Parts: sequence; structure tokens; C-alpha cells
Amino acid sequence: MQAHGAAKGGYGEFKLGWPVVLSAMLGIGLGLSPLPFYTIGILAPELAREFGWGFAEILGGLPIMTFAVLLASPLVGLLADRIGVRTVALWSLLLFGLAFAGFAASNGNITLFYVTWGIMALVGAGTLPVTWTRAVNNRFEVHKGLALGLSLVGTGLFGFACKPYTAWLVEEFGWRVAYLGVAALPLLIALPIAFIFFHDVGGRTVTAAERRVADAERKAVTPGKSFGEALRDWRFWILAVAFVPISFAVGGPIPNIENILRSNGFEAGDIVTLASLIGLSVIGGRLLGGWLIDRFWAPGVAFVLLSAPAVACWLLAQGTTDPVIAGLSIVLIGFAAGVEYDLMAFMVARYFGLKSYGGIYGALYGFFALGAGIGPVIFGQYFDRTGSYETILLYSAVGLVAGAALLLLMGKYRNFGGDRTEAVAAAERTADPDFAA
Repeated sequence: MQAHGAAKGGYGEFKLGWPVVLSAMLGIGLGLSPLPFYTIGILAPELAREFGWGFAEILGGLPIMTFAVLLASPLVGLLADRIGVRTVALWSLLLFGLAFAGFAASNGNITLFYVTWGIMALVGAGTLPVTWTRAVNNRFEVHKGLALGLSLVGTGLFGFACKPYTAWLVEEFGWRVAYLGVAALPLLIALPIAFIFFHDVGGRTVTAAERRVADAERKAVTPGKSFGEALRDWRFWILAVAFVPISFAVGGPIPNIENILRSNGFEAGDIVTLASLIGLSVIGGRLLGGWLIDRFWAPGVAFVLLSAPAVACWLLAQGTTDPVIAGLSIVLIGFAAGVEYDLMAFMVARYFGLKSYGGIYGALYGFFALGAGIGPVIFGQYFDRTGSYETILLYSAVGLVAGAALLLLMGKYRNFGGDRTEAVAAAERTADPDFAA
């Protein structure tokens, strides 16, 4: 893998861009991507006891969410391109929190339960990385990968924290209050912070330094391919095809990890300890992955980091009872989950530019969501039929290697506008004398 010039330079971009990164971290971390996914395993047993639903029935909400996201994410991306990511993100945070709270009113009607999943996904699609990463990509050039990694670290941070938080709420107050307590997180934390700090380049600026950078952006034509041009580009379809098996193989084991460990013979205490490694390793994947793609060719980084979990799937398929091996396997899977979003956002910017970033990312995210949404259910159904995860884990290992290898066909980065980069860099140097170009 070859190093590229984006790695050099100081960290002056963060002096102006940190509010956007902070807002993105909270918005993504307390949005549609992690909260329903990481809390369903805690809440499902409560719903099963209350209403007599089967576990597979409850997990059926995940593919409904997935297909709703498939419909909504391209539209959200196009809407963000037209009216701005700030407006889309703020409204979506508000509506997502209210929709998630709606689960507290569940009354045993499984159809109503599924409808709530669909509504939550439709209104919450604006909290997905497609909106937040557009602003981050606009703010950063030299350290784009690291900024994306920091923005997306929220999924690991809150994915780790929301499990014990939800379990505590269930134990102390019951599952209905637990739904309300989780719904309060985006409303009381992410929404106010984003309202104050989340401004895309070209939007309202709060300092003279920000204004100079924004003026440079407005004077330059946004570079890149249109949405239609991207759909006719074979590289778009390489990314689309590659991320389906990758997201399936990474997303499938995570909600099932407790049951995978249980079927391998681990005790309850060990299962809780080992499963908690997922969220922490997601954070590591975000940070190290972002640092690496700033310095090396992103498809090469992807091949290495996304092939490693294939080994983890193989190890878990062997029925290991060694906590060290199981822990390492979980870390590798979590690490890959941490780097997926960064890679997609980074490669969309580098291969298609920012002209129609929202629409292109949104369309690709739909393919990603397809794999991630059906993966947990297929894993669970396979276990119900066979009493084992062995074969589906082996299939996932093959899918990871195949999907990661496809990314190697992407070729060199494209140059969509050196003039824009130079204009923004010049403005940043003017705004920040310590900025090292």
C-alpha cells in the first residue's frame, strides 16, 4: 500500500472543525445506526415475557428497519444536498427520538410493533452518517480520514454504554421506561449540541475565521460527479456489491454474539464480559482506521482490516471455549464494524467527489444496510433450524474475504478539484496562522 500526501501537515483543521466532529460523533452515536441495534438484545427478552412473542419475531423489526432505510437513505442524501445537512440532521434527531419512544406504548400487537420500526427508520434516516459525514468531508482535507474516524467513534462509544444503561433501566423501572430513557438520549444530548455547533461549510458561521473558510468554499465550484454519473460508474457498483457481504458478515454476529458464546459453552458471567468488548473495539476501529486511510490507499487498508474478521468467524465456528481466543475474535469483528463507515465515507469522497456526496453515500448506505439488516435475522434463524452457528459463520468468513478483495479493483484516487482544496487551505492558513499546510 502506498502512502499519499494527505498524511502530511499539522492538525490546524481541527481548530475550526472540532465542533462539527463533536456534533457528528453525538448525532451518529445516538442515532438510528447504533441505538436500536445494540439495545434490542436487552429488550427482546422483556417483550417476549410480556407479550409471548418469539425471539425471531422481535428481531424481525431489524429487516423492516433495513428496508425502510433502503428507501429513505438515498432520498435523505439528495435532500441534504438540496436544503443542507444541518436542517436534515436536526429534524431527524428530533423525530427519531420521538419514534423510538413510541415503542414504550407497545400493546402486544406485533403489526403495530413492526410499523413503529418502519416509522422510526424513515424519520431517523437523517441521523445516519450520510448527513454528518458530508459536513465533516467539507471541513477536512488533510486529515479527512481521522476526522471521519472521530466522528464515527460515537457508534462504538454509545454501543458500549447503551447496553448496561438499558439493562439498568429495565431492572429498576421496567422495559417501557427503558425505551423512554434510551429515546431521551438523542433528544437531550445530541440535538442541543448539534443545534449549537453543527454547521456545514457555506452555512451560518460564528467567527471571522469560519467566514473566510466558508467564503472560499462558496467561490469554488463543488467538485465531483453528479448522482446520475455515479450510478453509471462501475466503481459505484464495486462498492455496492462489496459492502453487502461485508456488512452481512460483520453485522450478523453482533446481536447474536451472546448466543454464539452460549452455544459454545461459555458461562453467563464470561458472556457479559466478552460481549462488552464489541463496543470498545468499534472505537479502536474508528480511530486506527481513520488514521490509516489518511496515510495509505484506502482499498488496501480495507482489504487488511476487513479480511481479519474472517479469521474470527472461523475461530468462533470451531466452537472455541478459550476466552482469550473468543475475546480476540470479538475484538476483530468489532474492529471491522468500527472501520466500515469510515471507509465508505472516505471512498465516496475520494472517488466521486462532494458534488452529490449525500445522494451517492445514501444510495451506497442502502446496500450496506441490506447486509447489516438481514444478517442478524438470518444468523438467528439458522441457529433455530440447526442449533449451531458453525456453517453461517464459515459462509461469513468467505464473504468477508470476497467483499474486501473486490475493493482492490477501485484503482487510484480521483482528483476532483485542486483549486478548491488550495482555496480552502489558503483560507484556513489565513484564519489560523499556526496551520501547517
